Amino acid sequence: MERLQKAMANAGVASRRKSEDLIVDGHVKVNGELVTELGTKVSKTDVIEVDGVPIYKEEPKYIMLYKPKNVISAVSDPTDRQVVVDFIHGVEERIYPIGRLDFDTTGLILLTNDGDFANLLTHPRYNIDKVYIATVNGIVDTKALTKLEQGVMIDGKKTSKARAKVISTNKDKKTSVVQLTIHEGWNHQVKNMFEAVGHEVYRLKRERFSFLDLGTLQPGEWRDLTAFEVDKLKKIALDD
Repeated sequence: MERLQKAMANAGVASRRKSEDLIVDGHVKVNGELVTELGTKVSKTDVIEVDGVPIYKEEPKYIMLYKPKNVISAVSDPTDRQVVVDFIHGVEERIYPIGRLDFDTTGLILLTNDGDFANLLTHPRYNIDKVYIATVNGIVDTKALTKLEQGVMIDGKKTSKARAKVISTNKDKKTSVVQLTIHEGWNHQVKNMFEAVGHEVYRLKRERFSFLDLGTLQPGEWRDLTAFEVDKLKKIALDD
C-alpha cells in the first residue's frame, strides 16, 4: 500500500505536491469513488482515475534539458507562454520539471515522471550541489564573497554555506561574473543572495546539477540521462 499522491506521482500524473492539490480539489477517484483525503492509501489493484482518465505506472523517464531564456519551468502556462516540456518531443511519458529555474534564467534542468526521484533531488535534507554563473552589476569584492559563502538572510531565513568565486570583472562596464554553488532551491534564491550583498543579477545560468553539466547541449536541446547517471544521483543524495 502507498499514499494516493505518491502513486499518482509515480504514474507521471504530476509532482507529489501537485497531485495532492488534484486530490483535494476533487479531480481523483479510486475504484469509482471520489477521494479528497490526502491520507488515502491505495494498492496496485486499485483503479485510480484523474478527471475520468485511468492512470497506469509508466516506465521511469529521466531527461536533462538546456532551458532557454524566457521559458516557464512547468508543464503548462495559463497565459500560453512557452514551458520546458514544449522542447521535449517524442516522449509519451507525462514528465515534469524537478524544481524550477526562473523565467529569465537559463541552463540545466531535469525532468522526470518518477516522483520518488524528484523528491530525492529537491528535498531540503539532501545536499545536492547546484552551480550557477551570474553576471552582476558592480565589482564583487572579497567581503561580498565571504558573506555569500557564510550565508545571507532572505525573508527571515539564512541560506546555507555556499561556495563563491569571481570568474572575471569588467571595470569599464562595472560588472562581475561570479560562480555560486548552493544546496537549496528557494524561489529566486541566487538573485536574492546577490541582492543581499548589494549586486543586481543581469544574467543567470545554471551550469551544473551535482556532477551533471550541459556538455555539448545548446539552448532548447535535451537528452536522456543514462542509467549510471540516475543511479549516481540517487547515491549522492542518499549518502548525504
